[in-house]
Amino acid sequence: MNARIVIVDDHPIVRQGLKLMINAEQDLSVVGEAKNEAEARDQVRDLKPDAVIVDLTLGDGDGFNVVRHLHAHYPETKVLVLSMHEESVYAERLLAEGASGYIMKQAVTDQLITALHTVLRGELYLSDTLQQRISARESGDGDLRRRLSVRELQVLSLIGDGQGTREIADALSLSVKTIESHRAAIKRKLGLETSAQLVQYAIKWHGLPAG
Repeated sequence: MNARIVIVDDHPIVRQGLKLMINAEQDLSVVGEAKNEAEARDQVRDLKPDAVIVDLTLGDGDGFNVVRHLHAHYPETKVLVLSMHEESVYAERLLAEGASGYIMKQAVTDQLITALHTVLRGELYLSDTLQQRISARESGDGDLRRRLSVRELQVLSLIGDGQGTREIADALSLSVKTIESHRAAIKRKLGLETSAQLVQYAIKWHGLPAG
């Protein structure tokens, strides 16, 4: 049975190109298209696809909001993000918010089908560069993932991205009080005494280069 795919992109030519590539695969089939955030929500609700390809920059709406909505309401649906933006800027934030993979648009021809098969298997799709960056950060940080919960890692990543408590609360659809509790737990687990130390640590962790 073919995996069912919905494409969300505000450029008809891009949607057509992606559709041709995907439908050429025997085990993949495009069942719906959307040009904005509202249509994306309707398409996923009505079609129940296995995976959704989302352009980060939509003319009407926001790809970030689509990712958040799908993760919150359809957690079984895999979300693959396409973007013209350098992955170091947005990829980890989107993964923290529920995306299963991230591809820069200039790499679509080479990577799209591989990425789709990867996320449909329930795995994350990351470029080699991003994998190296994450591995380097973890190895230099005492296996941070074992000390912090997934939610705490999300909060730490967003702090390192320069976001304040209110922004993080909005991004994760949580209350400010809950984010403050996560910040306190992170400080306790990492042996940090002040909020300034937490911010400094988060920025270093978030920006540690690969290699």
